[in-house]
Amino acid sequence: MNNNTLNWAVIGCGVIAGQMAEGLKRMGRTLYSVANRTHAKAVKFAGKYDIPKVYDRIDDVFADPAVDIIYITTPHNTHYRFMKKALESGKHIFVEKAITLNSRELREMMDLAEKKGLLIGEAMTIWHMPLYKKLWEITASGQLGRVQIMTLNFGSFKEYDMTNRFFNMDLAGGALLDIGVYALSLARSFMDEMPDEISSQWQPSPTGSDEMATILLKNKGGQMAAVALSMHSKQPKRAMISCEKGYIEIMEYPRAQRAVITDALSGKKTVIEEGDTADALIYEMQDMEEAVLKNDPSLLRLTETAEVMEIMTGLRKSWDMKYPGEEW
Repeated sequence: MNNNTLNWAVIGCGVIAGQMAEGLKRMGRTLYSVANRTHAKAVKFAGKYDIPKVYDRIDDVFADPAVDIIYITTPHNTHYRFMKKALESGKHIFVEKAITLNSRELREMMDLAEKKGLLIGEAMTIWHMPLYKKLWEITASGQLGRVQIMTLNFGSFKEYDMTNRFFNMDLAGGALLDIGVYALSLARSFMDEMPDEISSQWQPSPTGSDEMATILLKNKGGQMAAVALSMHSKQPKRAMISCEKGYIEIMEYPRAQRAVITDALSGKKTVIEEGDTADALIYEMQDMEEAVLKNDPSLLRLTETAEVMEIMTGLRKSWDMKYPGEEW
């Protein structure tokens, strides 16, 4: 590590990896290196984004002493093994959502990171976008009264191609880990404590992945949330946070930059605009770097990440929806 300059490596060459490389460029930086299962794809990716180093083998990234942070952008079911190798090699890690398959895997990685003195961050946009940080300030101030109840929708229409990651059980497909993690993270972020009463309904796809789900959450303080997810029917990406004195509406989460607050008595609407949707990856990387440089894990909200993973693991256990080879 060279003062305030950190070297990032990325595992994977997909869309998110490309956005990350572009984000670093807008920050006046260059992605240091890329690792990928297919070497030819890594070479092509490096050429597109002017990345100076490509590893011959994917595991070579862990042995490179110049790498400070590894961003893991591969499918969910590969995260655990790459996280373990990175931490054992002394690297900080930033991991695409959902961070692991289940809570057992995450707890194990958190214990390993603590032992090694390293940081883990989930690339959960909601933890890092300026809009949510502003809204948390507003709700924490008490000006809207206490958060009471939330409704969150997130639905995509994905064609029934059972070989793609959205439905493929071998790639940890399904609504919960792909889009539900956003809704549950947003709900948890506005709750004073973790929900302890959780109920749900779900509908499997032809592969056995979770195609649709409705989830009800309630914590000891009485705060509630209702979540509706779908992978084969479109829904708006909409969140409504209802407080005692008003309600907040957010559209197009997780990468939202605008919210509307409506006063419960007067009906007056106040628009809150913070950040820029196009800079979502920049905000994520900036928080990760600040956390590393200041050794401040609180910036990464890993406790909330772990709680959301507990919720998702508990839901899948109740559905008896286990991925091939998964250990709970």
